[in-house]
Amino acid sequence: MRFMVIVKATKDSEAGALPDEKLLAEMGNYNEELVKAGVMLAGEGLHPSSKGARVRFSGAKRTAIDGPFAETKELIAGFWMWRVKSKEEAIDWVKRCPNPFPGESEIEIRQVFEAEDFGAEFTPELREQEERLRAQMATTK
Repeated sequence: MRFMVIVKATKDSEAGALPDEKLLAEMGNYNEELVKAGVMLAGEGLHPSSKGARVRFSGAKRTAIDGPFAETKELIAGFWMWRVKSKEEAIDWVKRCPNPFPGESEIEIRQVFEAEDFGAEFTPELREQEERLRAQMATTK
């Protein structure tokens, strides 16, 4: 099972505050544990929403909206992609994580859809396309 582990933004992360050397070292050690255990597939921190944009869809119309975005509690400061056996295992790993920010912080865990989750609607042709694209992405760096 794959899970996206989402580090929720804070007012400080949205203000562009960067982690100190101690937290960078702790996170580096934690990431090393994840990699050695075969759990971590990817992981990155994100710039604040002030450097981002959103595209709003309304039928055929597309509207780009520049950040920053107001609802800090709904924003993402970083993420990991993990492969684990269960949601419980993902929770156990998150509980071992250094606190990503001074004071209060929150990390959300969301399971990623796999091909078999889509049922018959995910036809053999669509599965083949998906596999081809994944293979292509793996070779594109």
